[in-house]
This record gives sequence, structure tokens and C-alpha cells, in this order.
Amino acid sequence: MTTTARRRPTTAILTAVLALGLVAACSEQPEQPVPTATPAPEPPAPVLAPLRGTVVDGELGHPALAAKIDNHAAARPQIGLERADLVFEELVEGGLTRYVAVWHSDVPEEVGPVRSIRPMDPDIVSPFEGLIAYSGGQPQFVRMMEEAPVVNVVHGAPGTEGLFSRTADKAAPHNVILRASDLVGRHADLAAPAMQFSYAADGAPATASEGGDPTGRLDLVFSHASGPSWSWDPAASVFLRAQGGEVDTDAAGAQLAAVNVVTLRVPVTAGEVPKTELIGEGEALVSTGGGTVSATWVKRSPTDRIRLVDALGVDVRLAAGNTWIELVPTTGSAAVVAP
Repeated sequence: MTTTARRRPTTAILTAVLALGLVAACSEQPEQPVPTATPAPEPPAPVLAPLRGTVVDGELGHPALAAKIDNHAAARPQIGLERADLVFEELVEGGLTRYVAVWHSDVPEEVGPVRSIRPMDPDIVSPFEGLIAYSGGQPQFVRMMEEAPVVNVVHGAPGTEGLFSRTADKAAPHNVILRASDLVGRHADLAAPAMQFSYAADGAPATASEGGDPTGRLDLVFSHASGPSWSWDPAASVFLRAQGGEVDTDAAGAQLAAVNVVTLRVPVTAGEVPKTELIGEGEALVSTGGGTVSATWVKRSPTDRIRLVDALGVDVRLAAGNTWIELVPTTGSAAVVAP
């Protein structure tokens, strides 16, 4: 009994200590974090596409890609032409025409058929810097292009493995296809192009839309063999292209269209290979929104952009969208046909 009596206080003390420990343990539990809402990612800031004048979401820090595109009947329909920001049409041998197409805001996976360069092409592409793709050319013309401030990408040259192929859908030499997006991806370190034309601000009309002569059709004559035309489509607010008396279509069968058609009257130096003279100034027609205004084109050096100015020297404003630049010889013609 003595032993039992002595143990009772010890048991009571232990019980009290354990109880206090449990209370302390409960009071020392870490606070649970209060859930917080994860902020939504900020949308990309809108930027202005320098070769199209449209506002786009995201980055356009990559270079422009220019390519020499075939316009022989055997090369049509071309691949990717409808997605170009700018297309230049120029006179070549035999009275035919070829294109220099420029992509930046929308680079297709493939473009073509790619053909050889001509002596005026360095003057056309130098203001864009970036890349120029072609299938070769006479040595003196290649040297001129290599001296221009652009990266030359030539079919069959070292370092172009995997970029060019030949399609079975067309006969050589009208079948060289370029993997355009891959090429631009290989040169992502090059700078984006500068703005080339003036565009109407949001809500403001383009110059030709506001005060131009009503235009139902634009008839152009490059030579006895080439006479493209553009017809105004008010429902779609674009000009639709035809050549050789037939609708001119893309690879999907849709008619080629342009928001702006800029016609430059240019001297052409005759020879085995004609050369469009693009350094200087001359008459121009700017067609937008179903209207056409007269203007003057000015380009003082190969690296200068082409300026379009009115009689007061004020820049003519294009509408946001793609533009075709028609380099019509002064020996040819350009006629505005009313609706």
C-alpha cells in the first residue's frame, strides 16, 4: 500500500504534463496558406506589320523573305503567292513577266516555283534587307545581288541542304520549291524590315479611297505578251487579278487579290535581258478601295524605299493589307476603266 500511495501523485503529474504537451502541440501547428488566384497571362502587345500596315498580335522580329517567283504559264498556279505582303511584277525576256514576292507577316511553309534573278532585283530587295532566295542567274547579276545588303540563298549552293526541292506537279525548270518558313527560322537573328509605304491610320480612309477616280478595272500592258488586269470587287473590298484573258488563281483555286495595286511607270533598258530602271522617279497610279489617284514615285538609291507622293509632296496613304507593285514600262500602258 505504501508503494501504491507513493505512485499516485507521479501518475497525476505525468497525465497533466501530457495534456499540456498536447495543447502546446496543437497551438504550434503552422498556419495553412491562404489560396490566391493565379493572374492570367498578359496578351501579347499588338504590333504593326511593316510591309502590310495591319495590326497583329505577337512578335514580328524575324527577317523578311524575298524570292524570285516564276510567272510562266507552266509555273501557274504559284505556291504561297497569295500570302505575300508585297509582290513586284517586272518585265523579263520575251515580253514575259516575273515576280519578286516578299513575305514577312505571314510566311508559308513553301513558296514557288523559284527562278533566277534579273539585273533590277537588287534595287527591289535592298530596302528590305533580310533574305533573297533564287535559283541562280547570269554571273554578273549574281554578283550584283551578292553586293546587296541581303543574305543570298541560292538553289544548290552549300548550306541550303533541305531548303529546296523539285515538285513532280510541274516540269523543270518551273518546279523548284523553297521551304520558306524553315529558311526564315534558320536566320531568326536577322532584323525585321522597315516600313516601306505609308498607310492610313485606323478609321481613316486611304488616299485613293477618299479622293480617287472611281475604278472598275485597271488594264496594264507590259508587252505584246503580257497584259494583266485588276477588277474591283466591292463585296470583298479587293482588286481581283487576271492575265492572258483568264482568271489568275492560287494553288487552292481562289483568284489572286490585292488590297492595293500600285502601278509605277518605269523606263526599261533594252537588251538581251531587259532591265527595269528603278532609281529615279516617275509617274504612278495608286489604286485602293475602288478608286485610283495619280502620284509620283521616288527612289533615290538602291537601299531607299519607294515613296509615293502627291502633287504637294505628301505621302499617298495605302489601305492596310497586301500590295502588288506593277513595274509597267513607259513603252507599255496603264488604263483606269470606270465602273
